[in-house]
Amino acid sequence: MAEQVALVIGGLAGGLLPLLLLIWVSCCLWKKLRATFTYEELPGSTAASGIQWGKLYPPHAGTHPSRPTGVPFVVPPSLQDRDWVPLHRGEWAQVPRDPCLAPEPMPHTSSGSFGNTGMMGTINPELYKFLEGKSETDFPEGCLGRLWFSVEYQQEAERLLVGLVKAQRLQAPSETCNPLVKLHLLPDERRFLQSKTKRKTSNPQFDEHFIFQVSSKSITQRVLRFSVYHVDRQRKHQLLGQVFFPLRNETLAGDCPCVVWRDLEAESREPPSEFGDLQFCLSYNDCLCRLTVVVLRAKGLRLQEDPSFVSVFVKVSLMNHNKFVKCKKTSAVLGSANPVYSETFSFRANPAELDTASLSLTVVQSARGENSHQLGRVVVGPYMYTRGRQLEHWNEMLSKPKELVKRWHALCPTPEP
Repeated sequence: MAEQVALVIGGLAGGLLPLLLLIWVSCCLWKKLRATFTYEELPGSTAASGIQWGKLYPPHAGTHPSRPTGVPFVVPPSLQDRDWVPLHRGEWAQVPRDPCLAPEPMPHTSSGSFGNTGMMGTINPELYKFLEGKSETDFPEGCLGRLWFSVEYQQEAERLLVGLVKAQRLQAPSETCNPLVKLHLLPDERRFLQSKTKRKTSNPQFDEHFIFQVSSKSITQRVLRFSVYHVDRQRKHQLLGQVFFPLRNETLAGDCPCVVWRDLEAESREPPSEFGDLQFCLSYNDCLCRLTVVVLRAKGLRLQEDPSFVSVFVKVSLMNHNKFVKCKKTSAVLGSANPVYSETFSFRANPAELDTASLSLTVVQSARGENSHQLGRVVVGPYMYTRGRQLEHWNEMLSKPKELVKRWHALCPTPEP
């Protein structure tokens, strides 16, 4: 009996021992697995940010979102010195903090042509209102002065808005300069608008606005002329210089007026020739093999009285050995004896061809139909074709490569066909 009890007890012990061993091994494995998926917060670090459902939250947010307690999150030290920037839908992202790129507020100015400046890194529209960005200190030698103005055309109201901004470096005949500006909308020579007279300054600040009523059909054929005068003690007006600004489609385009500048030009004191005069520039670029012609304006033209002849244009032709090569035309200007063009044309010409090439500029008055009348022409070129001022203009162009050489030329009658 005792032996049977001992056998039973031995059998139970032998069967329970492997079971207990299996339970102990399972407990050890569970502890190791739990330690693998559990992160403890490092000493000295701050849980300054959290992650919930894939969203980042800034450390300076007013309330921290709740996160699963079983998965603590620690900000790595390499990311603790980053700024947080907001993204769309309430999300946030981190940007590296660089002390050299930190924006600093710039001082505000109470007045000035550029307006108040804002924070660095932001776009201030006032800084971009100038159409041409050359320096205000870049004045060529012999400059008579520089004028700043703005032009805007209101299509529905058919009004031309002109803003007279300022002038600089005016060359007055005396120590003190009392400037004023007269504005003409050519070809109308009779009516003009006038600015206020500024006292004792060669750098006047006008800040005045003027309005011309002009139809949309003729606006692109008009020219703004700014005449700058000095008013002496006897209140006589002495012309300091002029600016001609043709009103093209590209200059009137845009939602807001842009400020442009032009250098003053001296008035030609020579009387017009019998058939009128034409002013243009010549330039040759030997690197690009480009011959450039800038047709500026004409004066003293003998127009046809026939009312059907309504506009005047200039035809520029490149000739070689007196044979036609290429022809280009300026835009047509309403019948005016003093039209202004300011248009540039380029022709391809090799240096070897300059000894046999020439330019013919013909002023043509066109009619409403197909009829036209040639008012006169000018031919410039080498000694083979020209003499006098025309030859001097051509040789000066060759001696000053890549420079615009400007001159007036008297028109000659065109030969009969």
